Amino acid sequence: MDMEFLNAEDRELVTKLIDAGQQHLFADWDVPGTEDEAKAAFLASLSKIDGSYPGGLVGYVSNARKLLSEAKAGGNPFEGFVPHHPNMVDLTTFDTTYDHYEALGQRQFGKVGVVLVAGGLGERLGYNGIKLDIPVEVVETTPYLAHYAACLKAMEARMEAPCPVPFIIMVSQDTAAKTLTTLEDNDYFGLKKEQIHILKQELVPAISNNDGTLALKKKYELILKPHGHGDIHMLFHTSGLAAKLAREGIEYLLFIQDTNGQVFNAMPAALGVSVEKGYDFNSIAVNRIPSEAVGGLVKLVRDGKELTLNVEYNQLDPLLRATISPEGDVPNERGFSMFPGNINVLVIRMESYVRILEKSQGIIAEFVNPKYADATRATFKKPTRLETMMQDLPKLFGPDEKVGVSIFDRRWSFSANKNNISDAAAKNEAGSPPESAATAESDFYLAGRMRLAAAGATVGEAAKELILGVPLIPGPKVLLRPAFAMTLAEAREKISGGSITGEATLILDGKDIVLEDVELSGRSGLVIKACDGAKVTVKGAFSNGGFELVRLTEEELASDAVPEYLRIRGYRFKNRGAVAYEFDQPGDYVVEAKTVAD
Repeated sequence: MDMEFLNAEDRELVTKLIDAGQQHLFADWDVPGTEDEAKAAFLASLSKIDGSYPGGLVGYVSNARKLLSEAKAGGNPFEGFVPHHPNMVDLTTFDTTYDHYEALGQRQFGKVGVVLVAGGLGERLGYNGIKLDIPVEVVETTPYLAHYAACLKAMEARMEAPCPVPFIIMVSQDTAAKTLTTLEDNDYFGLKKEQIHILKQELVPAISNNDGTLALKKKYELILKPHGHGDIHMLFHTSGLAAKLAREGIEYLLFIQDTNGQVFNAMPAALGVSVEKGYDFNSIAVNRIPSEAVGGLVKLVRDGKELTLNVEYNQLDPLLRATISPEGDVPNERGFSMFPGNINVLVIRMESYVRILEKSQGIIAEFVNPKYADATRATFKKPTRLETMMQDLPKLFGPDEKVGVSIFDRRWSFSANKNNISDAAAKNEAGSPPESAATAESDFYLAGRMRLAAAGATVGEAAKELILGVPLIPGPKVLLRPAFAMTLAEAREKISGGSITGEATLILDGKDIVLEDVELSGRSGLVIKACDGAKVTVKGAFSNGGFELVRLTEEELASDAVPEYLRIRGYRFKNRGAVAYEFDQPGDYVVEAKTVAD
């Protein structure tokens, strides 16, 4: 390679890479005048990566060699550690303890920022777009991003001194443009543009062997791969956003995933736990089934030192067998694993977070997971890369930082939407959670039923159906929008008596709606929407055609004329006569039951 034609900065970078054993990147370059545009683009990509990764490309290669050496040796990362139960608060039951933490958390709404990790596309689901655009439900077709925005606006409405909730969205190269377009096209879903902060993570080079050799896709082009959602910590630091939010009075950050519609159900109580217990890092968790492909949250103790971490499911069983449970990951008397399951929803205290970011430059523990070609571990089946996970932040904690776990009912707090119909059906057949668009929607309605039941209403449930092999409960479909209620106490104040059964539908959207002995049965549907200042009292037994679940035909499943968000479910809902009332002017209103022929 002739470096005479390079500028000083490129020459310095190329020299550093050659000295780091990456001479293959430049070994067969064409003579000057040939492929010059491709060369310039390649150098620009190297420079971009070098600038975005702390320690630069040389640091990345050095880290890779160290981690690959450890992986080849097959060392046990938990050697010498003994697992113990983490510090936990059990909130799986709606009791006075739950109410206490919810009330405490609600008082903190003005001091919270929400962090959405949204770097993925919906390809695995069979959806050609960003996952945030997928509707969480298809009665009213509410995208996940719209639902999250509604939750933020509801938080603001419940503050003593209302102020916008900071909304931080981490995007990737794949999702950045589409996320911004969705926000702009929908007028930011009612949020203020300035309360939204977009952080874009960069890709990192793939590595082709144990020597840390950077892998080429072709001449003048690296193979690049995602570095993992742990990048959010580095981006918070390098952007200066964490320190800025701390100066503005934000005391906690809630980290959420892109397609978990239930997360804000658990948020108030989890926030209350963090405040009362003084947790610097609080994992929102669920009870885990033994051997389930979900990591376990474990307090690891060695030589008097404690470290509470997520232990991946494939590491948890051998760890238990080697220490406290010769039979491995076995169920307790309730049928659950002895350790709660990680769902990657976190509440982090800002004061300690900023301090740790400044000390670490936002770099948390990286790991590498190469797929070896054979038992010698000398070659890879395909290039690998270094990765990070945001839940590994406690690895940087000292003895003064407190880590805890808040355990919630699974479907109240978590229902992932990540598998296509075929994969979901196979998982269901194998006894695993299907985690599809259909089951996420079904669980979304279930969470509404749980809130309604906690308020004292009688709630029945329709029989489970299989749609293309994926289980679905068609009703009742209960959508208590965040504007209506953010806590159980708030729902109790607004709902008195009543019942809902069968495949009925209830949708309430407005802060001042009150239900008095409202009854819905069969397939009846009732929709009430009220603006601020519109006080609506609803009474009586409603009977009408409601919303009917209609399965898609084989032709519709294969037709581009049917929206993808329906095809990834296998059904749609048709309005057969549900009654709807919308009040867009302040005032006092009464809605009494009307019977509409089916």
